[in-house]
Amino acid sequence: MNKLLAAFCFIAMLAYATLACAQSGTADVTDLAALRTAVKTDKRAFVAATLALTETQAKKFWPIYDAYQRNLDAANRMRAVALQGLLSRDKPITDLYAKQLANDLLESDEAEVKARRTLYKSVMRALPATKAARYLQLESKVRAIQNYDLAAAFPLIK
Repeated sequence: MNKLLAAFCFIAMLAYATLACAQSGTADVTDLAALRTAVKTDKRAFVAATLALTETQAKKFWPIYDAYQRNLDAANRMRAVALQGLLSRDKPITDLYAKQLANDLLESDEAEVKARRTLYKSVMRALPATKAARYLQLESKVRAIQNYDLAAAFPLIK
């Protein structure tokens, strides 16, 4: 149980923290281990290096990026609260608790989808379509890695 809590804390820090040191160069975004390392080091710097935005594009993009990260953090906090409750239980899960957990996880998923829809609309207006699509693909890969790490840290409930 302590290993699961430690793994969850690590993943939560990865999802919430913005670290100060920058990654030199960009990792190949098809190498998921390199992508995980680059994002853990400094996601914003990695995105900047990957997109190579002009000054005009950057002025439009970064406020959108920051708003999305805030919305994503809110969805992640909802998920973390639900899963933390699961970790802290020392007795079997009741049907009522299982239903509430499923509902809480679904609400966090819906909040993330809503944030992603807003991001899509905004970034497609702010950037050329190729750069916008590249960023959306990059963000999707980052979320897939984070979701995989989170899924690996939590066993199925019994």
